[in-house]
Order: sequence, then C-alpha cells, then structure tokens
Amino acid sequence: MFFETFISLHKSLRMEVRPIKIKEGMKISELIESFSFSAFNARRLGESAKLWRRMIEEKAFIFLTLAGAMIPAGMREIIKDLLEKEFVNSLVLTGANLVHEICEALGFKHELGDANASDVELAENDVNRIYDVFISTSSFMAVEELLATLFKDLEGSRSSRELVWLIGSKLENSFLRTAFDKKIPVFCPTFHDSIAGLHLALYGKKVVLDYKKDISEILDLCSQKRKMGIVIVGGGVPKNFALQAMLLSNGFDYAIQITTDSPQFGGLSGATLEEAKSWCKLKKDAKTVTVYCDATIALPLICSYLVDNKL
Repeated sequence: MFFETFISLHKSLRMEVRPIKIKEGMKISELIESFSFSAFNARRLGESAKLWRRMIEEKAFIFLTLAGAMIPAGMREIIKDLLEKEFVNSLVLTGANLVHEICEALGFKHELGDANASDVELAENDVNRIYDVFISTSSFMAVEELLATLFKDLEGSRSSRELVWLIGSKLENSFLRTAFDKKIPVFCPTFHDSIAGLHLALYGKKVVLDYKKDISEILDLCSQKRKMGIVIVGGGVPKNFALQAMLLSNGFDYAIQITTDSPQFGGLSGATLEEAKSWCKLKKDAKTVTVYCDATIALPLICSYLVDNKL
C-alpha cells in the first residue's frame, strides 16, 4: 500500500521532457522557454532565463558580476543593454574588462585572430592576443593618454566606483557612460590589477584608491528592504566581492551563475551556489541556477529572452 501511494504521488509530481521543436520564424525566447523543459545545461539555461525574469518582475535589486575576457569576446553591447533596460542595477567587473571597454569606446576594435598565431611575431608587430582575439598596442597607448589626463589633477581618496564614473563621464557609446548617466554603481575591486591601476599609480600622484569606500557603498546597497539577486558571469574577485557583501544582510534571495569551472578543484569560480549557502551569502531558501556553459553563448541567449519578453 505504501509503495503504491509513493508511486502515485511521484507520478503526480513528474513532468515529461518535452522534445525541442524548431520552427520557421521561431523567436529566441520561445527556444529558451523550450530549453527549460529539456535536460542538462539546456534546461539550466532555460531555467536561469526564467529566474532572471522573475527577479525583474519582482523588482529585485540585481547585481551582475563580470569576470573573464567578456569585452574582448564581444559582450559589451549586451552589458550596455542590460544596464539601459535596467535588467541589472549594479555591476561588478574586473580591471581588465574595464580597460578593454575603454579601448572600444575610444574607437580601437578587437579583431578576429588565430589562437595558433606566433605570439613572438605578434609582439614584434605590436599586437596583443586574448586567445583568438587580437588588439593593437596602440589602443592601450590611447587609454594611457586618457587616464593620465583624468588622474593627474585628482586629489584625496576615491573609490573604484567614483573612478569608473569619472571615466564613464568622458566616454561615448560605452556601457560605462550608460552607468554614469543612469547613476548605476559600477565597482571594480581589481582596479589596481589592471593597466588602469598602473596609470593611477603613475599619474595620480595626489589621489588614493580607497576600497573601504567601495565596501561601505556596496554594503549600503545590500541592506535595502527588497528582494536581492545576483547574476555571476565567470567568478573570481567580482563574484566574491558581491557575495560577501550580503553576509551582513542574511544573503541573496536569487542567484544565477554562468561558469565553465568545476567545483572539485576548490576554486571560487567553480564553487557551487549551494556552497555559498554555508557561508550565508545566499539565503537557505534562495532560488538558484548554475549554467555550465561559455558565457559568450549563454549570456546573449538569456538577454535575448529578457528583451523578447519586453520586461
């Protein structure tokens, strides 16, 4: 009798896998929706899109953390759209992504390259390589010229957020300018670990980078009386900087992670969202999805789903 009851209950809770059907004129949002009824990382991707939609509809405050070479890989317009449409409310990024965005905003483009190219020959021709993407050394000279001008007259203590807004105010056609115009906080906890940090040291003789200010501001954001969500691209310092800020506020309500790293090696970029619950960075009942996928594939698809649904 018990076994029959268990089987009956189990059947009532089950849902069949739905084969993905491709049809002419199919919207990306329809495809992603169908993913959520499939399996493996297609289902995770579909579920993550629906969870992000839920965060937006419930007016959660959403952090986006950005690690990895996302700007060289062509994700800058995706980030800009997410900020403009207010699908995220704060951005935490690496110094490298900051610098490469400045390059693009100054008109220096990343080019399709070859991962098997001779790096010695590239160096001799003033070309830098990020896997299969090339960018000229002259672009970083232009970044130096801009930052030297901005930093030389700065005085006192400045947070990375203040410096990023200052940079954004001098650019056009950039998500940094979008963040400045819309007053969206952008934190760069690895500002010093980048060309931008190098130039701050060289030219900002009277200014001090003060991360205490960043921590105070992000703690204030995390103390809001509303639902809190986070979307983690990659991992690294941006992931932890945002997650640890919730330690004093009982954890995030929602979390999405897009990563290609595995948890068994002990690195933060592969650490599961369930593990974050042990640190109280996520609430014990937080809704979570981890997508094991290259973010250059997953992020545009999820963003397209959100745009299609006219949120």
